[in-house]
Amino acid sequence: MIAYDKQSRIMLAVDCIIFGFDGNALKLLIIERGMLPEKGKWSLMGGFVQGDENPNEAASRVLNHLTGLKDIYMEQFQVFGEPRRDPTERTVSIAYYALIDINKYQHQLSTDYKAAWVELNQLPMLIFDHNEMVTAARQQLRYKAALHPILFELLPERFTIPQIAALFEQVYQVELDRPNFMRKLRLTDLLIKQPDKDKEGSKRGAHYYMLNQDVYRKKFSSFVHFVTQL
Repeated sequence: MIAYDKQSRIMLAVDCIIFGFDGNALKLLIIERGMLPEKGKWSLMGGFVQGDENPNEAASRVLNHLTGLKDIYMEQFQVFGEPRRDPTERTVSIAYYALIDINKYQHQLSTDYKAAWVELNQLPMLIFDHNEMVTAARQQLRYKAALHPILFELLPERFTIPQIAALFEQVYQVELDRPNFMRKLRLTDLLIKQPDKDKEGSKRGAHYYMLNQDVYRKKFSSFVHFVTQL
């Protein structure tokens, strides 16, 4: 057996950038760090990869352990490995972003880690390089959403066109031409119009829609550059 005795030992971690949408605002799930260094400060969800698991398994375990969440959309997107990113020990972190409907999971969050939803434009200073991770994750989300209809993962089972438009506006930080956006969105055949309306926003109300799962699966790889047409 060959021993790598001349190599430095490096810790391997995973960090989860969890985006959520409550129907009005795009938010990030953060926790209060419970150990030194930086104890009591705001942090992303994270943990170390164990000897008997791969990074994907570690990310799923950490996410479930800290928040009670499981079976949600999650994707690996970047490695962060600046030598001094963690003052305790040399640590390389594999970052994942996850997308959830806040209203669907709000009762499953663990209270042990003081998890909190914070609007992205009001994000506090996080520990280490976690703010940098959030910025990179948001850029990746914009890129991926332009190629695939993944933003529907942030919506409830039944949603309105104004909710979809608000979500796209917050992800891309733009003001849409909403009538034009609605017309082009309907042309994708992704939406199934429902007979009832959400009347909380106005007397006229807005029709509910549901995602056509069959079309969603078929168009996941052919939803190319929809955002450039907004």
